[in-house]
Amino acid sequence: MAEIALVQNPNVGLTKAQENKKYVNDLSTLNLGPTHPATHGIFQNILTMDGETIIDAEQTVGYIHRAFEKIAERRPFYQLTTLTDRMNYCSSPINNMGWHLTVEKLLGIEVPKRAQYIRVIMMELARIADHIICNSILAVDTGALTGYFYVFEWREHIYEIYEEMCGARLTTNMGRFGGMERDLSKEAIRKINVLLDEFPKALLEFEGLVKRNRIFMDRTQNVGGISAERALNYGFTGPNLRATGVDYDVRAMNPYSSYEDFEFEIPVGTKGDTYDRFLVRGEEMWQSLSIIKQALQNLPEGAYHADAPHYYLPDKQQVYGNMEALIYHFKIIMGEIDAPVGEVYQSVEGGNGELGFYLVSDGGRAPYRLKFRRPGFIYYQAFPEMIVGTTLSDAIITMSSMNVIAGELDA
Repeated sequence: MAEIALVQNPNVGLTKAQENKKYVNDLSTLNLGPTHPATHGIFQNILTMDGETIIDAEQTVGYIHRAFEKIAERRPFYQLTTLTDRMNYCSSPINNMGWHLTVEKLLGIEVPKRAQYIRVIMMELARIADHIICNSILAVDTGALTGYFYVFEWREHIYEIYEEMCGARLTTNMGRFGGMERDLSKEAIRKINVLLDEFPKALLEFEGLVKRNRIFMDRTQNVGGISAERALNYGFTGPNLRATGVDYDVRAMNPYSSYEDFEFEIPVGTKGDTYDRFLVRGEEMWQSLSIIKQALQNLPEGAYHADAPHYYLPDKQQVYGNMEALIYHFKIIMGEIDAPVGEVYQSVEGGNGELGFYLVSDGGRAPYRLKFRRPGFIYYQAFPEMIVGTTLSDAIITMSSMNVIAGELDA
């Protein structure tokens, strides 16, 4: 009778702890970051890999901690604008306007209608720039480089409009308490009209290259998804929440800067996956173009800033020749004017979601306490849940579609 060779199970006789230890020895740890090109910023993900599959992930933030909230307790209100545009630096003007709206609420300043419309134009330009970055780089991360060049030149065009308004491009420090630093110039209006006329052609070309591309769809559909319930539990806002089907938008739910005057739709997705996030941001660019066109066509006459000499910087020419203007200039810059006692919260719809400022004033010349609600910091907590069970290449495009900005993670 022929002998039958028995293959013994290698785990027979091992305790459960020994089995787990043996399995763990087959796993590998991969550091995705903190200075990896795919992370688009200085933050780290420690991935536990079983071959190509991610079975666990842990985020590490804090590599660019700048202590903004603590610095705010020692700086005059006016000097804090330069901190805000270093959070989500892809759409700095929205951060600036959000901070100005917060202080204006505390001070009780009524901003003229013209200034509100100009703010809306600048914020929507910033939203377009933010979404151009996210969607075009998502395409690059899937291997589609051409589309990036179709739209990215328009981000530079938007930066030129910023230059007309404030002299800066990236960290804009745009606007003032009570309104804008300067009115819309003829050159700024001309450049905005060029964008309204010509950018849609480039955006259509980009969508034609990517939106229905079979490779792009295969890479992004059903990848990095999250349900509406889980997204709400985490505190998602912005495009990442709307991609799950929840139509929450601060501009519509709690209008500011006269957003109630404009007609626009809130695009939503269904699955909350990478492809839906791409589509939502793409449609939001079209809605932003519509809002800018409405604001420009219906731009009110009047002043571009409030009559608030204690808080609004006087014109530089007046400072050179008028003693009263010189005194106000000095007192505002050096923070010599006490703010009223109060506690306010103001939010705006940032490029990545609800950007909030919780300000507590004890009547001094600087905030007693200032808390930034940074949307990126909140939704990044869900990243491990969204990538466990996927491959490394899926994790990279999931992160890219979430638009994780390092400056927002750790203010």
